[in-house]
Amino acid sequence: MSETKVEETKLEFKAEVKQLLDILVHSLYTHKEIFLRELISNASDAMDKLRFESNKGTEIQDNDLPLEINITFDKDKKIVYVSDSGIGMSKDDLVNNIGTIAKSGTSDFLKVMAESKEDASNIIGRFGIGFYSVFMVAKEVVIKTKSFKKDQPAIKWISDGLGSYTIAELDEPKKRGTLIEVHLKDEMDEFLEKYRLDSIVKKHSSFISFPIKVENEVVNTVQALWREPKSSIKPEKYTEFYKFLTYDNDEPLTTLHRSVDAPIQFTSLLFIPKKNMDMFGYHRDEYGLDLYVRRVLIQHQNKDLLPEYLSFVKGVVDSEDLPLNISRETLQENVIFSKIANSVTTQILSHLSTMADKEEEKYSEFWKEHGKTFKMGYMDYPNQEKFSKLLRFNTSISKDANELFSLDKYIERMKSEQKEIYYAVGSSREAVQLDPHIEIFKSKGIEILFLYDPMDEFVMEALRKYKDFEIKSVEQADTKKLNKIENVDEENKDSVEELSKSDKKHFSSLMKRMQDILGDKVKEVKESDRLKGSPIVLVNPADGISSTMQKIMNIQGGTVNIPPKIMEVNKNHKLIRNLLKVFKANDKDEYITTVVEQLYESSILLEGFLSDPHKLVNRVNSLLENSSEWYTSVKKLDNLEKE
Repeated sequence: MSETKVEETKLEFKAEVKQLLDILVHSLYTHKEIFLRELISNASDAMDKLRFESNKGTEIQDNDLPLEINITFDKDKKIVYVSDSGIGMSKDDLVNNIGTIAKSGTSDFLKVMAESKEDASNIIGRFGIGFYSVFMVAKEVVIKTKSFKKDQPAIKWISDGLGSYTIAELDEPKKRGTLIEVHLKDEMDEFLEKYRLDSIVKKHSSFISFPIKVENEVVNTVQALWREPKSSIKPEKYTEFYKFLTYDNDEPLTTLHRSVDAPIQFTSLLFIPKKNMDMFGYHRDEYGLDLYVRRVLIQHQNKDLLPEYLSFVKGVVDSEDLPLNISRETLQENVIFSKIANSVTTQILSHLSTMADKEEEKYSEFWKEHGKTFKMGYMDYPNQEKFSKLLRFNTSISKDANELFSLDKYIERMKSEQKEIYYAVGSSREAVQLDPHIEIFKSKGIEILFLYDPMDEFVMEALRKYKDFEIKSVEQADTKKLNKIENVDEENKDSVEELSKSDKKHFSSLMKRMQDILGDKVKEVKESDRLKGSPIVLVNPADGISSTMQKIMNIQGGTVNIPPKIMEVNKNHKLIRNLLKVFKANDKDEYITTVVEQLYESSILLEGFLSDPHKLVNRVNSLLENSSEWYTSVKKLDNLEKE
């Protein structure tokens, strides 16, 4: 049937709108597909409004029409059609809505575009000007709309986006709702393919609550599961949705489904994968939750909803309280959004805490896969207590490197006189167990946390304290406090003859000689009260940083600095006793220099500071050569053969 124009009105766009349209029509944006998301969003909003009117008992035009969105296209005419059976518009509604949208959002949009380098297609829908995005792809747009009010005529709106539009009444019958004809520009043929339109709907509008049909085929078939009551959802439904969301073949390790009504209203459906999806760290920035506002996708992988240390969490957050037209810049400053983000973090930490208490095996799985990422939360000071409870460590009483304990378990086993939590750093369990620093802890039966990951020491430095106990490295432990704790191996202790009064003086002189040999490589050489089985150990001064932290600083600064430490000497060790004999015979003997330098370099080698091992290797070879001569001279070869 032909269309009869009862009355036609031509109107000019305001200057700001002309500027906006000029940007949209003539600029090249990479995500032109966004126009369809905006038209679908508007259509969904129109049907929500109709449903509201119906619930109020308002009389509705064409009340039997199904609520749905239809997308079709005509390749020959190069037109895409988007229709809905929503509330529709009268002539005044059309003028006021489009005029109001332009007035309220244009200035802010133009201001952000002037200040931002990001693609306009990412923010266009958040200033109330989403409809105008259609002019990125259209040379002309025609709107045909009929209000839900029975006494209102159908209206036709036409514009080429170049400065003006016309409005006319239609004399032909039209069902309630809105039909938008998008007359595509010549280079926009991609939007005349069904697969392309399907993909756009699935990407941006999968969870709109009304059916969206492309060429009469429903495309949004995946249910917005987070909107359903938890009691009605079977586990396999969660798994199905998780796989749709993440493309993971496994089921999730655990699922969090929460609905919050006060003080803000939002729903979250979150998953923790069984496996670390970024084992090699190539995709560290590809994390975040999908943010929806009333089922409309506002932002994919919103990083501000999650702290980075929870980046392994996948899922969606849907808010009722955020406005649909919110921008990225506004999101970061929005009080409601901040409360949602804080609540989501709390939800995850609480869920992990429950898992740790009630499902230890599952939590161990979580820690094995995601613990390395989770430890990055040491800077989350508002949640530090919750974070600390979830940490897991291998310790000196673990049966192997795989057995882990919490800080609470460590505290349960502490000595009654013990006031501090101790840790040691090393590349492996075997390496830490050979560290001379832990000898005094072994003799006292004090448990030590074993840290193998460089990140661990940052965690300890940030925590400093857990509950009432300070956290300290074994390198910086106060031996006076440790010596107040009884030894557990006192009965098995090998008896060592005490030094005579004369030998004690010579031992003091030997330590001075060792200080002279090493010079400014060490701050001091002194007698040790922590060593049991090693001849010497290098200890950090009270105001010094740990060896691991120094190595990290060296890497960052591209240096090879070796921090001057205190050399502690075990006067009861056989090597030191023999060195004392040599010293008493000749305090300038070259052997003393050789041994002291060897002991020092062996220690810094163990700590990872020795950059050039050539001198050490040559010295070892020389010592082996000399010792072989001694061995063969003391034990004649013929005696060796008999043995």
